[in-house]
Formats: sequence, structure tokens, C-alpha cells
Amino acid sequence: MSSGSQFRAIAAGGSTVGRRVKAEIDVGTLSPHWFAMYLYLKALFTVRDDESVIFDGFNRKAQEAELVIDSLKWLGRPFTILNVRISDEEVKKRLAKRKEIEGRTDDSAVEERLKEYREYTEPAIEIFHRAGTLIEINGQPTPEEIAADIRKVLEL
Repeated sequence: MSSGSQFRAIAAGGSTVGRRVKAEIDVGTLSPHWFAMYLYLKALFTVRDDESVIFDGFNRKAQEAELVIDSLKWLGRPFTILNVRISDEEVKKRLAKRKEIEGRTDDSAVEERLKEYREYTEPAIEIFHRAGTLIEINGQPTPEEIAADIRKVLEL
């Protein structure tokens, strides 16, 4: 389940909330933690006990990281947090390529997105590290190699 996909769908809806979300996407800022967590919890509560799920992009702020840990522990669900590490230069290169292919407006706001990452996401990653749930993945290789590394650490 991808938070980005959900936010882009809301933005495309044209509602008052959708227009606000679109404005945030266009300038590269993260949505409020409570909104991301609403989407996360709504999705989490639909996952059956016999199912596994990957939540992509739902825990980018400290409050979100804490809620993810608390909610999954409360439900008694085992979990692992993956952090795919990549250099700023590689981020810029890949987002430029994606912008050419997909034309996403948020790919024009790379510097703001990197600033948001350093301000909000790095502290969230530290929370997962302290909780002992974090696995670091090298994001520099090809997407295929990264996917293979993820499958290996998750034993898939």
C-alpha cells in the first residue's frame, strides 16, 4: 500500500481536500502526519491476520514512526522497517528520469523533497533504529538488484 498513490488519487479528486493535497504535492512538502496516519490506520485495519502487507511511504515523520510501532505492537503483528539509502545525486538523477517518463509534478520539487527528508524522515528513521526494527538497504544499485536485496532480507 503506497501513501504516495493514495495522496495522488485524493489530489486528482478535485475536492477541497484534494486541492490542498495537490498543492502540497506540487511544491514537494509532506502532508500533515495525522492525514498520513489516517490513511495508514484505515489500510492497516483491513489486513487480515493471515495476510502480510508492505506499507510504502507511510512513516516519514517522527509521530508517524511512533504510531506505526505502537499500532503494530498493539495488534501483535511482527514487522520490519526497510530504509532504502540512496545519495542525493542518485535521487536527483532518478527523479529526473521519472519526470520524463511519468510527468509527475512533485518530481520538479526535488530540493524541497530532500529538505523535507532531512528534517522529518531522518528523525523517523532513527526512531525505527532505536526500536530495533530497521534494516538498511543500499539503494544505489539497479532497481532489480535492490529488489533482490529486499527479498533476501525479508526471506521472500
